[in-house]
Parts: sequence; C-alpha cells; structure tokens
Amino acid sequence: MQNTSTSSAILLLEDGTVFKGKAAGKIGTTTGEICFNTGMTGYQEIFTDPSYFGQILVTTNAHIGNYGTRDVDAESDGIKISGFVCKNFTNAYSRPLADQAIQDYFEAEELVAIYDVDTREIVRHIRDKGAMNAIISSEILDISELTKLLKAVPSMAGLELASKVSTKVEYTHGDENAPIKIAVYDFGVKQNILDCLAERGAFLRVFPAKTPFEQVQAWQPDGYFLSNGPGDPAPMDYAIENTKNILDTGAPVFGICLGHQVLALANGISTFKMHHGHRGINHPVKNLHTGKCEITSQNHGFGVKSEDLERDFKDVEVTHRNLNDDSVEGIRIKDRYAFSVQYHPEANPGPHDSRYLFDQFIEMINIHKKEPALT
Repeated sequence: MQNTSTSSAILLLEDGTVFKGKAAGKIGTTTGEICFNTGMTGYQEIFTDPSYFGQILVTTNAHIGNYGTRDVDAESDGIKISGFVCKNFTNAYSRPLADQAIQDYFEAEELVAIYDVDTREIVRHIRDKGAMNAIISSEILDISELTKLLKAVPSMAGLELASKVSTKVEYTHGDENAPIKIAVYDFGVKQNILDCLAERGAFLRVFPAKTPFEQVQAWQPDGYFLSNGPGDPAPMDYAIENTKNILDTGAPVFGICLGHQVLALANGISTFKMHHGHRGINHPVKNLHTGKCEITSQNHGFGVKSEDLERDFKDVEVTHRNLNDDSVEGIRIKDRYAFSVQYHPEANPGPHDSRYLFDQFIEMINIHKKEPALT
C-alpha cells in the first residue's frame, strides 16, 4: 500500500533539472546538497546519521517505509537529512516490532519528501554531473520562485557543519568502572559507534566539537576518538588544532570519516570535495597490511588527497584503499599511536567486516598504558 497523498511536489536541481512527483512527510519546502545512498536496508539509521546534515537524500532502493520505523534504530536524537527522495513510499509496514509508519515519522520530524519520481534517472544525473544543491517543495510549484530560493543556498564546499550537530553539553556513555577512558570529540557521532567502544570495555565522555583540548585533557583519558560528521573538514580550524595537541601528547587516537579527514589535516595533508561521494553499504576496501578486502559502510562527500601522501608525507602511511576508485580509506601516523579510516566500521546499517578496528584501538590503548613511548 502506497502513501495516499495526492499532493504534488517538485524536485529542482541547481543545474535547472526538474522532477515532478508526489508529496510525502511534511508539506513544505527544503533545500540542501543532493546525494544518493545505494544501501538496500537501514533507512532509519541513514535518516538519523548526523553526517547527512544539510543534505537531501535519494535512495536507490525502490521501496522505503515497508518495515516502518522503530525508536531504538535511530543513530541520533532525530532525523538529520534536510529532505528525502524515493521511488515508492510505503505507509503500510510489515515489521511487528515497528513503532509507527514512515509518514507519521516524517510528519513528527517535520521532514519534507517527494516520491514517485524516477530515482534511477536522478542518480545517473548526479553521477554524471556531480553533487549539487537542490530544493524540494510541496507548497511552491512555481519553478522561477524555487530557482530564486535555490540560488541562496550555500555550497557544501567550505561549509562548517560539525558544530551544528554536535552535543551542546558533555555526557558519558558506558560503565564508569571500565578500565579504559576514551574522550570522544563529537563532530556528529553515531550512537552505534559509542556502543561499539563501550562494548569493548571503555567508559566514554563525549565532548562538544569546539571543546578546548585542555578541558578534555583534564579528564585524563587513555585515548581520544575523533567522530564522523557533516560538512567540509577544511574550515574546522578548532578541530585541527585540538588534534595537533592530542598528537603531541602521544596518546592513542582513532578517527572515523570526518575524524579521518581531521587527522589528515592535522598532519598537513589536504582534503578535497569529491565529485559525488561514497554512500552505501557495499563499498570494497582493501586492507594493505593484511591484503584482505572488507565490504564497508560509507557516507562521505570529502576525501583525503592521495597525491599529497604519495609525494611528501613520509611519516604517514596509507593503510586502506577503495577498490572502486583507489581513494584513500585509511591512514596511520608512523611515529604515533594514531590511525583513522574513511568508512564506518560500526556499520549500522551494513556488514561488520571492519569492526576489528575498534578492537585495534582498545589494544593500542592498552599497549600505550604499558609503553607510553612508541618504539
């Protein structure tokens, strides 16, 4: 059974391309950078991933809503995407454990969406032309008026968004009697990342993105975690400077996604805006140490410049490569207890091939506690 809405909606892309469909969710207007995710499951986890803040999401999977939504599946305190585009919007759901239908969920979260459009054509367009801003409206159907509104939307390049989704106050997660203390810099952290660390015997204190290093260090953590998050890493001067200070202490550091890019920038390595990014749960990545391939969950529109690493940075080693485009998927700082990956090892949704990285981080912390100096 499809959503019964008969209201019209329009998706207008920055290059003037127009798609007409039906309205879902809240009746209204929304803007953001359009992107697509190729995952076939886990739509609620994707909606609530803070890394999508400021973006309109297109799902390549044809059916959305067919298993409803469930509060415990959320990766943050609510929906973080700016807008949503899909082919079939299904209100009737088949999962007995679900809390509500997707239309009710979208209305409660005030999300503007459009469905009954050719998502295959939209995805092909993004792949050919690259990521661009877009606008969805179910209240304004005049293209010229939508064009004016769209022109006012800033480019994702140069946009600092991590501090907008970060926690505003410190909080803890896990067993306070755990043997390991990890300080988490929250640039848009997913709940399941915190769970993966806590399950491995760590007590976490989560800090707002712009918390001064001295304040975090005063808690005397055994290791530092740099989280995922949205936006361009290059303008995050506060995070880059804090990461440099962390590295100077010699303490273990683990970065994921945006945290990976911040670690690279703290070591003088450039980042760049990708043509259309990596978003899905089936991206093949090769571990250059083991030679094994991991099927990974990814969500990023920026990357670390491979050219920099090949040319000038002898203290930084590439540990993982994407097998689709050879992009940098992991680095290690040779003279520090520090490493990072571009993808999401917690994989919620996605395969668990890469969860060993959390084990490596815990092992690294335990080694550092015994041998503070890297030999």
